Amino acid sequence: MRLRSTVFDIALAAALWAVTCLPPLSLEFGPLAVVDSAPSAWAMFALSSALVLPLAWRRSHPTVSGGIVVGLHVLQLALGVSIAPANISALFTAYALAAYGPRWAGRAALVIGLAGSALAPIRYGFASPIDFAVFMLLLAVSVLASWLLGKLVRSRREIWRQMSERAERLEREREQERSLAAADERTRIAREMHDIVAHSLSVIVAQADGGSYAASRSPEQAREALRTIARTGRDSLAEMRRLLGVLRDGGPATAGPTPSLADIDALIGDVRRSGVEIEVLRVGALADLALPQGAELAVYRVVQEALTNVMKHAGPGVRAVVRLERDDAGLLVAVLDDGRGAAADPASRGSGQGVRGMAERVGLYGGTLVAQPRIGGGFEVRAHFPQG
Repeated sequence: MRLRSTVFDIALAAALWAVTCLPPLSLEFGPLAVVDSAPSAWAMFALSSALVLPLAWRRSHPTVSGGIVVGLHVLQLALGVSIAPANISALFTAYALAAYGPRWAGRAALVIGLAGSALAPIRYGFASPIDFAVFMLLLAVSVLASWLLGKLVRSRREIWRQMSERAERLEREREQERSLAAADERTRIAREMHDIVAHSLSVIVAQADGGSYAASRSPEQAREALRTIARTGRDSLAEMRRLLGVLRDGGPATAGPTPSLADIDALIGDVRRSGVEIEVLRVGALADLALPQGAELAVYRVVQEALTNVMKHAGPGVRAVVRLERDDAGLLVAVLDDGRGAAADPASRGSGQGVRGMAERVGLYGGTLVAQPRIGGGFEVRAHFPQG
Protein backbone atom coordinates (compact mmCIF):
# COMPACT_ATOMS: atom_id res chain seq x y z
CA MET A 1 0.00 0.00 0.00
CA ARG A 2 2.84 2.45 0.84
CA LEU A 3 4.64 1.66 -2.44
CA ARG A 4 1.43 2.22 -4.38
CA SER A 5 0.90 5.59 -2.68
CA THR A 6 4.48 6.65 -3.42
CA VAL A 7 4.16 5.70 -7.09
CA PHE A 8 0.87 7.61 -7.30
CA ASP A 9 2.41 10.74 -5.74
CA ILE A 10 5.38 10.63 -8.10
CA ALA A 11 3.06 10.22 -11.08
CA LEU A 12 0.89 13.11 -9.85
CA ALA A 13 3.90 15.39 -9.41
CA ALA A 14 5.20 14.45 -12.86
CA ALA A 15 1.81 15.12 -14.47
CA LEU A 16 1.44 18.51 -12.77
CA TRP A 17 5.02 19.37 -13.70
CA ALA A 18 4.32 18.57 -17.36
CA VAL A 19 1.13 20.66 -17.37
CA THR A 20 2.32 23.66 -15.36
CA CYS A 21 6.08 23.91 -15.95
CA LEU A 22 6.64 23.08 -19.61
CA PRO A 23 4.32 25.75 -21.11
CA PRO A 24 6.47 28.67 -19.85
CA LEU A 25 9.31 27.40 -22.04
CA SER A 26 7.19 28.15 -25.09
CA LEU A 27 8.13 31.79 -24.48
CA GLU A 28 11.64 30.84 -25.61
CA PHE A 29 11.06 27.99 -28.04
CA GLY A 30 8.49 27.42 -30.75
CA PRO A 31 6.11 29.73 -32.57
CA LEU A 32 5.18 31.62 -29.37
CA ALA A 33 8.78 32.60 -28.63
CA VAL A 34 9.26 36.14 -27.37
CA VAL A 35 12.47 38.08 -28.05
CA ASP A 36 14.72 38.47 -24.96
CA SER A 37 12.38 36.32 -22.89
CA ALA A 38 14.84 33.51 -22.22
CA PRO A 39 15.98 34.62 -18.73
CA SER A 40 12.43 35.13 -17.42
CA ALA A 41 11.21 31.91 -19.05
CA TRP A 42 13.91 29.81 -17.41
CA ALA A 43 13.30 31.51 -14.08
CA MET A 44 9.57 30.75 -14.26
CA PHE A 45 10.36 27.17 -15.26
CA ALA A 46 12.69 26.71 -12.28
CA LEU A 47 10.28 28.28 -9.79
CA SER A 48 7.32 26.32 -11.15
CA SER A 49 9.29 23.07 -10.94
CA ALA A 50 10.29 23.86 -7.37
CA LEU A 51 6.62 24.42 -6.48
CA VAL A 52 5.32 21.22 -8.06
CA LEU A 53 8.00 18.54 -7.68
CA PRO A 54 7.93 18.42 -3.83
CA LEU A 55 4.42 16.95 -4.15
CA ALA A 56 6.15 13.65 -4.96
CA TRP A 57 6.77 13.14 -1.22
CA ARG A 58 3.66 14.88 0.12
CA ARG A 59 2.69 11.68 1.98
CA SER A 60 6.08 10.24 2.93
CA HIS A 61 7.46 13.59 4.19
CA PRO A 62 4.47 15.96 4.35
CA THR A 63 6.14 18.57 6.58
CA VAL A 64 9.22 18.90 4.36
CA SER A 65 7.17 18.97 1.17
CA GLY A 66 4.70 21.47 2.61
CA GLY A 67 7.45 23.67 4.01
CA ILE A 68 9.12 23.98 0.61
CA VAL A 69 5.87 24.77 -1.20
CA VAL A 70 4.70 27.28 1.42
CA GLY A 71 8.10 28.98 1.52
CA LEU A 72 8.23 29.37 -2.26
CA HIS A 73 4.68 30.77 -2.32
CA VAL A 74 5.68 33.36 0.28
CA LEU A 75 8.75 34.22 -1.81
CA GLN A 76 6.61 34.48 -4.95
CA LEU A 77 4.16 36.77 -3.16
CA ALA A 78 7.00 38.97 -1.90
CA LEU A 79 8.54 39.28 -5.37
CA GLY A 80 5.18 39.81 -7.04
CA VAL A 81 5.87 37.09 -9.61
CA SER A 82 2.81 35.54 -11.23
CA ILE A 83 3.09 31.84 -12.17
CA ALA A 84 -0.56 30.91 -11.94
CA PRO A 85 -0.46 27.32 -13.31
CA ALA A 86 2.04 26.08 -10.72
CA ASN A 87 0.21 27.77 -7.85
CA ILE A 88 -2.25 24.88 -7.85
CA SER A 89 0.38 23.08 -5.74
CA ALA A 90 -0.86 25.20 -2.80
CA LEU A 91 -4.19 23.34 -2.84
CA PHE A 92 -2.48 19.93 -2.95
CA THR A 93 -0.22 21.01 -0.10
CA ALA A 94 -3.14 22.18 2.06
CA TYR A 95 -4.80 18.81 1.46
CA ALA A 96 -1.62 16.82 2.17
CA LEU A 97 -0.77 18.63 5.41
CA ALA A 98 -4.33 18.23 6.70
CA ALA A 99 -4.45 14.54 5.75
CA TYR A 100 -0.93 13.27 6.43
CA GLY A 101 1.03 15.89 8.38
CA PRO A 102 1.17 16.62 12.10
CA ARG A 103 -1.88 18.39 13.45
CA TRP A 104 0.05 21.60 14.04
CA ALA A 105 1.20 21.56 10.41
CA GLY A 106 -2.37 21.09 9.19
CA ARG A 107 -3.61 24.03 11.25
CA ALA A 108 -0.69 26.17 10.08
CA ALA A 109 -1.47 25.29 6.46
CA LEU A 110 -5.06 26.49 6.87
CA VAL A 111 -4.03 29.78 8.49
CA ILE A 112 -1.29 30.50 5.94
CA GLY A 113 -3.55 29.49 3.05
CA LEU A 114 -6.36 31.80 4.12
CA ALA A 115 -3.89 34.62 4.76
CA GLY A 116 -2.41 34.13 1.30
CA SER A 117 -5.91 34.19 -0.19
CA ALA A 118 -6.39 37.66 1.28
CA LEU A 119 -2.91 39.02 0.47
CA ALA A 120 -2.59 37.76 -3.12
CA PRO A 121 -5.39 39.99 -4.53
CA ILE A 122 -3.86 42.97 -2.71
CA ARG A 123 -0.36 42.21 -4.00
CA TYR A 124 -1.35 41.78 -7.64
CA GLY A 125 -4.08 44.45 -7.63
CA PHE A 126 -7.56 44.55 -9.15
CA ALA A 127 -9.25 47.54 -10.76
CA SER A 128 -12.74 46.56 -9.62
CA PRO A 129 -13.62 45.90 -5.97
CA ILE A 130 -16.01 43.21 -7.16
CA ASP A 131 -13.23 41.41 -9.03
CA PHE A 132 -11.05 41.75 -5.93
CA ALA A 133 -13.73 40.23 -3.68
CA VAL A 134 -14.59 37.43 -6.09
CA PHE A 135 -10.94 36.47 -6.57
CA MET A 136 -10.21 36.52 -2.83
CA LEU A 137 -13.33 34.48 -2.10
CA LEU A 138 -12.45 31.96 -4.81
CA LEU A 139 -8.95 31.49 -3.37
CA ALA A 140 -10.22 31.17 0.21
CA VAL A 141 -12.93 28.66 -0.72
CA SER A 142 -10.45 26.58 -2.74
CA VAL A 143 -7.96 26.47 0.14
CA LEU A 144 -10.66 25.69 2.69
CA ALA A 145 -12.20 22.95 0.52
CA SER A 146 -8.80 21.30 -0.03
CA TRP A 147 -8.03 21.46 3.68
CA LEU A 148 -11.44 20.03 4.68
CA LEU A 149 -11.04 17.21 2.18
CA GLY A 150 -7.70 16.38 3.77
CA LYS A 151 -9.26 16.40 7.24
CA LEU A 152 -11.98 14.07 6.01
CA VAL A 153 -9.41 11.64 4.63
CA ARG A 154 -7.48 11.83 7.90
CA SER A 155 -10.62 11.13 9.93
CA ARG A 156 -11.52 8.14 7.78
CA ARG A 157 -7.99 6.81 8.07
CA GLU A 158 -8.12 7.19 11.87
CA ILE A 159 -11.45 5.37 11.98
CA TRP A 160 -10.08 2.51 9.89
CA ARG A 161 -6.96 2.35 12.06
CA GLN A 162 -9.04 2.22 15.24
CA MET A 163 -11.28 -0.45 13.74
CA SER A 164 -8.24 -2.47 12.70
CA GLU A 165 -6.69 -2.15 16.16
CA ARG A 166 -10.00 -3.12 17.75
CA ALA A 167 -10.28 -6.16 15.49
CA GLU A 168 -6.70 -7.19 16.32
CA ARG A 169 -7.37 -6.69 20.02
CA LEU A 170 -10.55 -8.77 19.83
CA GLU A 171 -8.66 -11.49 17.97
CA ARG A 172 -5.96 -11.51 20.64
CA GLU A 173 -8.63 -11.68 23.35
CA ARG A 174 -10.35 -14.55 21.56
CA GLU A 175 -7.02 -16.35 21.26
CA GLN A 176 -6.39 -15.82 24.96
CA GLU A 177 -9.88 -17.10 25.75
CA ARG A 178 -9.23 -20.18 23.62
CA SER A 179 -5.91 -20.74 25.39
CA LEU A 180 -7.53 -20.34 28.80
CA ALA A 181 -10.35 -22.67 27.81
CA ALA A 182 -7.83 -25.25 26.62
CA ALA A 183 -5.87 -24.89 29.86
CA ASP A 184 -9.06 -25.28 31.90
CA GLU A 185 -9.97 -28.38 29.91
CA ARG A 186 -6.52 -29.87 30.45
CA THR A 187 -6.80 -29.13 34.17
CA ARG A 188 -10.24 -30.72 34.31
CA ILE A 189 -9.06 -33.84 32.51
CA ALA A 190 -5.96 -34.08 34.70
CA ARG A 191 -8.18 -33.77 37.77
CA GLU A 192 -10.51 -36.49 36.48
CA MET A 193 -7.60 -38.80 35.69
CA HIS A 194 -6.09 -38.21 39.12
CA ASP A 195 -9.35 -39.07 40.85
CA ILE A 196 -9.91 -42.18 38.75
CA VAL A 197 -6.37 -43.53 38.93
CA ALA A 198 -5.78 -42.72 42.60
CA HIS A 199 -9.02 -44.31 43.75
CA SER A 200 -8.76 -47.34 41.46
CA LEU A 201 -5.19 -48.13 42.42
CA SER A 202 -5.96 -47.68 46.11
CA VAL A 203 -8.85 -50.15 45.87
CA ILE A 204 -6.82 -52.58 43.76
CA VAL A 205 -3.84 -52.48 46.14
CA ALA A 206 -6.04 -52.93 49.19
CA GLN A 207 -7.94 -55.82 47.58
CA ALA A 208 -4.73 -57.45 46.37
CA ASP A 209 -3.19 -57.27 49.85
CA GLY A 210 -6.35 -58.67 51.41
CA GLY A 211 -6.68 -61.35 48.75
CA SER A 212 -3.11 -62.57 49.16
CA TYR A 213 -3.62 -62.72 52.95
CA ALA A 214 -6.91 -64.64 52.59
CA ALA A 215 -5.80 -66.95 49.78
CA SER A 216 -4.69 -69.76 52.09
CA ARG A 217 -7.41 -69.33 54.72
CA SER A 218 -10.52 -68.32 52.74
CA PRO A 219 -10.37 -69.06 49.01
CA GLU A 220 -13.86 -67.61 48.51
CA GLN A 221 -12.83 -64.31 50.08
CA ALA A 222 -9.75 -64.27 47.88
CA ARG A 223 -11.87 -64.86 44.79
CA GLU A 224 -14.18 -62.01 45.84
CA ALA A 225 -11.13 -59.76 46.16
CA LEU A 226 -10.06 -60.72 42.64
CA ARG A 227 -13.54 -60.00 41.32
CA THR A 228 -13.46 -56.57 43.00
CA ILE A 229 -10.06 -55.89 41.43
CA ALA A 230 -11.36 -56.88 37.99
CA ARG A 231 -14.53 -54.78 38.32
CA THR A 232 -12.59 -51.76 39.57
CA GLY A 233 -10.13 -52.10 36.70
CA ARG A 234 -12.90 -52.34 34.11
CA ASP A 235 -14.76 -49.35 35.54
CA SER A 236 -11.58 -47.29 35.62
CA LEU A 237 -10.71 -48.30 32.08
CA ALA A 238 -14.18 -47.24 30.90
CA GLU A 239 -13.82 -43.85 32.57
CA MET A 240 -10.33 -43.38 31.13
CA ARG A 241 -11.70 -44.13 27.65
CA ARG A 242 -14.44 -41.58 28.23
CA LEU A 243 -11.85 -38.94 29.11
CA LEU A 244 -9.61 -39.82 26.17
CA GLY A 245 -12.63 -39.46 23.90
CA VAL A 246 -12.71 -35.79 24.85
CA LEU A 247 -9.15 -35.38 23.59
CA ARG A 248 -9.63 -37.31 20.36
CA ASP A 249 -10.29 -35.13 17.30
CA GLY A 250 -13.88 -35.47 16.31
CA GLY A 251 -14.53 -37.83 19.19
CA PRO A 252 -17.64 -37.64 21.36
CA ALA A 253 -17.52 -35.61 24.52
CA THR A 254 -18.54 -38.66 26.54
CA ALA A 255 -18.39 -42.37 25.89
CA GLY A 256 -20.79 -43.37 28.62
CA PRO A 257 -22.70 -42.08 31.62
CA THR A 258 -20.74 -40.10 34.19
CA PRO A 259 -20.90 -41.05 37.88
CA SER A 260 -23.65 -39.39 39.90
CA LEU A 261 -25.27 -39.53 43.35
CA ALA A 262 -26.81 -42.88 42.50
CA ASP A 263 -23.33 -44.42 42.11
CA ILE A 264 -22.09 -43.46 45.57
CA ASP A 265 -23.43 -46.68 47.13
CA ALA A 266 -21.39 -48.80 44.68
CA LEU A 267 -18.34 -46.67 45.43
CA ILE A 268 -18.78 -47.17 49.17
CA GLY A 269 -19.24 -50.91 48.62
CA ASP A 270 -15.89 -51.16 46.83
CA VAL A 271 -14.15 -49.32 49.67
CA ARG A 272 -15.82 -51.52 52.28
CA ARG A 273 -14.52 -54.62 50.51
CA SER A 274 -11.06 -53.13 50.91
CA GLY A 275 -11.42 -53.40 54.69
CA VAL A 276 -12.66 -49.94 55.64
CA GLU A 277 -15.68 -49.82 57.93
CA ILE A 278 -18.02 -47.14 56.58
CA GLU A 279 -21.24 -45.79 58.05
CA VAL A 280 -23.57 -43.98 55.65
CA LEU A 281 -25.94 -41.31 56.94
CA ARG A 282 -28.60 -39.72 54.76
CA VAL A 283 -30.51 -36.77 56.17
CA GLY A 284 -33.36 -34.92 54.49
CA ALA A 285 -35.26 -35.39 51.23
CA LEU A 286 -32.33 -36.34 49.01
CA ALA A 287 -34.59 -37.84 46.35
CA ASP A 288 -36.08 -34.42 45.61
CA LEU A 289 -32.71 -32.70 45.39
CA ALA A 290 -32.14 -31.05 42.01
CA LEU A 291 -28.44 -30.70 41.21
CA PRO A 292 -26.87 -30.25 37.77
CA GLN A 293 -25.22 -33.33 36.30
CA GLY A 294 -21.81 -31.74 36.73
CA ALA A 295 -22.53 -31.00 40.40
CA GLU A 296 -23.54 -34.63 40.99
CA LEU A 297 -20.26 -35.73 39.42
CA ALA A 298 -18.44 -33.30 41.73
CA VAL A 299 -20.23 -34.80 44.78
CA TYR A 300 -19.20 -38.28 43.65
CA ARG A 301 -15.58 -37.21 43.14
CA VAL A 302 -15.42 -35.53 46.57
CA VAL A 303 -16.62 -38.71 48.28
CA GLN A 304 -14.30 -40.80 46.10
CA GLU A 305 -11.22 -38.68 46.84
CA ALA A 306 -11.99 -38.47 50.55
CA LEU A 307 -12.40 -42.26 50.83
CA THR A 308 -9.25 -42.78 48.77
CA ASN A 309 -7.36 -40.66 51.28
CA VAL A 310 -8.86 -42.74 54.08
CA MET A 311 -7.51 -45.93 52.48
CA LYS A 312 -4.10 -44.37 51.79
CA HIS A 313 -3.45 -42.45 55.00
CA ALA A 314 -5.77 -43.45 57.84
CA GLY A 315 -4.13 -46.78 58.65
CA PRO A 316 -5.60 -50.19 59.52
CA GLY A 317 -8.84 -50.65 61.43
CA VAL A 318 -10.13 -47.24 60.43
CA ARG A 319 -13.78 -46.31 60.61
CA ALA A 320 -15.32 -43.68 58.36
CA VAL A 321 -18.65 -41.88 58.12
CA VAL A 322 -20.16 -40.60 54.88
CA ARG A 323 -22.93 -38.09 55.53
CA LEU A 324 -25.24 -36.69 52.85
CA GLU A 325 -27.55 -34.03 54.26
CA ARG A 326 -30.17 -31.98 52.48
CA ASP A 327 -30.63 -28.52 53.97
CA ASP A 328 -32.47 -25.38 52.91
CA ALA A 329 -29.54 -24.14 50.83
CA GLY A 330 -28.49 -27.35 49.09
CA LEU A 331 -26.48 -30.49 49.85
CA LEU A 332 -23.88 -31.01 52.58
CA VAL A 333 -21.38 -33.80 51.96
CA ALA A 334 -19.11 -34.90 54.80
CA VAL A 335 -16.56 -37.71 55.02
CA LEU A 336 -15.00 -38.23 58.45
CA ASP A 337 -12.60 -40.86 59.75
CA ASP A 338 -10.88 -41.75 63.01
CA GLY A 339 -7.59 -42.64 61.38
CA ARG A 340 -4.17 -42.11 62.82
CA GLY A 341 -1.58 -39.41 62.26
CA ALA A 342 -3.76 -36.77 60.67
CA ALA A 343 -3.43 -34.24 63.48
CA ALA A 344 0.34 -34.68 63.63
CA ASP A 345 0.85 -34.47 59.87
CA PRO A 346 -1.95 -32.48 58.26
CA ALA A 347 0.13 -31.70 55.18
CA SER A 348 0.03 -35.34 54.15
CA ARG A 349 -3.74 -35.22 54.00
CA GLY A 350 -4.70 -31.62 53.35
CA SER A 351 -2.53 -30.01 50.71
CA GLY A 352 -2.14 -32.48 47.87
CA GLN A 353 -3.41 -32.50 44.33
CA GLY A 354 -6.52 -34.39 45.44
CA VAL A 355 -7.63 -31.77 47.97
CA ARG A 356 -6.96 -28.95 45.50
CA GLY A 357 -8.96 -30.84 42.91
CA MET A 358 -11.88 -31.24 45.32
CA ALA A 359 -11.83 -27.53 46.15
CA GLU A 360 -11.79 -26.60 42.46
CA ARG A 361 -14.68 -28.94 41.69
CA VAL A 362 -16.81 -27.59 44.51
CA GLY A 363 -15.94 -24.00 43.62
CA LEU A 364 -17.13 -24.49 40.04
CA TYR A 365 -20.68 -24.85 41.37
CA GLY A 366 -20.54 -22.04 43.92
CA GLY A 367 -19.86 -24.33 46.86
CA THR A 368 -17.32 -24.41 49.67
CA LEU A 369 -14.98 -27.12 50.90
CA VAL A 370 -13.14 -27.66 54.17
CA ALA A 371 -10.50 -30.39 54.53
CA GLN A 372 -8.75 -30.49 57.90
CA PRO A 373 -7.64 -32.72 60.79
CA ARG A 374 -10.22 -33.51 63.43
CA ILE A 375 -9.74 -32.69 67.07
CA GLY A 376 -8.62 -35.88 68.77
CA GLY A 377 -7.37 -37.52 65.57
CA GLY A 378 -8.66 -38.39 62.18
CA PHE A 379 -9.57 -36.21 59.25
CA GLU A 380 -12.68 -34.61 57.85
CA VAL A 381 -13.78 -33.33 54.47
CA ARG A 382 -16.90 -31.17 54.31
CA ALA A 383 -18.34 -29.77 51.10
CA HIS A 384 -21.51 -27.78 50.56
CA PHE A 385 -23.20 -27.56 47.16
CA PRO A 386 -25.89 -24.88 46.73
CA GLN A 387 -29.05 -26.00 44.99
CA GLY A 388 -30.01 -24.50 41.62
